[in-house]
Amino acid sequence: MSFVFVNGVLVGKTDDPKGLVKNIIKERRSGNIPKEVNVRYREESDGVLIYSDGGRLIRAVIVVENGKPMVTKEDIKLLDEGHITWADLITSGKIEYIDAEEEESALIALDESELTKEHTHMEITPLSIFGTQASLLPFINHSNAHRNVTAVKSVQQGVGIYTTNYLIRSDNDSMIAIDQQMPIVKTKMYDNEYFKSHVLGQNIVVAVLSYLGYNMDDAIIINKSSVDRGLFRSMFFRPYKIEETKYIGGQSDIITVPEKDTAGYRSEDAYKFLDEDGIAVPTAHVDSGDVLIGRVSPPRFVSSIDKFRLGVQKYVESSVECRAGEGGTVENVFLTSTADGNKYVSLKVRQDRKVEIGDKFGPRSGQKGIVGMLLNQEDMPFTYSGIVPDLIFSPYSIPTRMSMAYLLELIGGKVGALGGRHVDGTPFVGETEESLRKELVSYGFRDNGVETMYNGITGEEMKVRIFVGDMMYIRLKHFVANKIQWRSRGPIQLLSRQPTEGKSKSGGLRLGEMEKDCFVAYGSALALKERFDSDKITIPICSKCGLVSVYNVRKKTGYCSVDGEDAPIKLIEVSASFKILLDELKSVGIYPKLVLGGKV
Repeated sequence: MSFVFVNGVLVGKTDDPKGLVKNIIKERRSGNIPKEVNVRYREESDGVLIYSDGGRLIRAVIVVENGKPMVTKEDIKLLDEGHITWADLITSGKIEYIDAEEEESALIALDESELTKEHTHMEITPLSIFGTQASLLPFINHSNAHRNVTAVKSVQQGVGIYTTNYLIRSDNDSMIAIDQQMPIVKTKMYDNEYFKSHVLGQNIVVAVLSYLGYNMDDAIIINKSSVDRGLFRSMFFRPYKIEETKYIGGQSDIITVPEKDTAGYRSEDAYKFLDEDGIAVPTAHVDSGDVLIGRVSPPRFVSSIDKFRLGVQKYVESSVECRAGEGGTVENVFLTSTADGNKYVSLKVRQDRKVEIGDKFGPRSGQKGIVGMLLNQEDMPFTYSGIVPDLIFSPYSIPTRMSMAYLLELIGGKVGALGGRHVDGTPFVGETEESLRKELVSYGFRDNGVETMYNGITGEEMKVRIFVGDMMYIRLKHFVANKIQWRSRGPIQLLSRQPTEGKSKSGGLRLGEMEKDCFVAYGSALALKERFDSDKITIPICSKCGLVSVYNVRKKTGYCSVDGEDAPIKLIEVSASFKILLDELKSVGIYPKLVLGGKV
């Protein structure tokens, strides 16, 4: 007896589970039960699983019987002429929807050439095995699956035009590419998705070689002259938002230029871009530390309790300033009110982002890389016909990652650029490698895409053939300007006296145990001492009882809570966090006795 489950609930048993599954599929194809019902017999648990609930991912496949697809050429012709519809093919049982569970028991062929009598279904098109984003990648049927997953993630991070109304939006950390192009090598999905409305990436000339050592591993070299001409330039928008909050008792914040007697007043130079209404003027070029929106707040809500007790009712400065390390041009200002009736100001700063060393780029084949050098055009290698590449890619990234799609796109882009056309790189059904090679020969080039190149610095001919072609590269959203972080001395935490954490708080970089071992291995003792005594503190210890005592620096006398006055006090250096530990142990009744040995 086999158990029967409907949507995960046990409803009964059956003596013939395989027969039950066949009957349900037959009734579904006949239209007697809904087309969304799926069924599978799981032998390992001896159970029939029936699903009809919503939320499952189902996809359409062609039904195959006795090694032949149910959808014939006559059906396709009638569908093209409009005599039948998609619904008619489903109602007649020629196409059906299966979910992930039923797909486990199905044998699906990619196309008609693979069909055998064991096959149960066939794909409508081989492209349907990919998702929407994966089907935008050319020639990915020639790369391994892991690299294709990386390529999809890489394209998702591309800087393009994510929306056409970006000028009036206030999205956090939004980036817009200034000049984008349609790829020379594209798939059929580009037209279906109307990719022209949200393009990303640019077609560039790529040379695959090692050059000067600045493109080792995942590094790439980019032509600095191409960057100066506008290659991969983009804009970065940072919104700043502020509100005039109303408080109990009739007090409220005020958006204005702070007066000089305001508590926490910065300097006249910090407010130089503010207009009469306390908001920075559009088109003003601001830098980090400049006030963008001036605001003052009542002291009782933002100040210490001491000021409130003294009755000092001066307003306190609470303006919004440009973030550290960022600057740019004030793009626009929006004034509105919230649902509570409070004044609300949104200001957006635009920053021009040229390509710089450390920025991230990637093609549509998962071979992403970091800019290791911006090289002048006169120092770049050039071909016999005078073509200077925009980007130099390391050849050592190809064999281990097996991304043949990268090489095929280079050849396809070269063919498309020479022929002035788009190349169809749709997986499984696009143009073949052989046809691209033949067309490349017809343009006077070698069929394998290699060319003779000359060293731009010495002018000597390189003794090897260099693989050169055109392909689309995408600038990814990982800008080095957003990630760089540094400090020498700066703010510390009040409790532990250690450097603050985080880039926005001017924090330090954490030096962990492994980093410490690296310093020790190189003999950097002084650097370690500077790192690890950032929270150094001197505390007095009683030599008799070992407790933290009180020490008068002027009189050079000590007092111990156990041994009284004139106790033998010794000063020792510890970390502030260790002193906090001693205090916390005493607070719970534990006696933390410090035994001092030697001369202190």
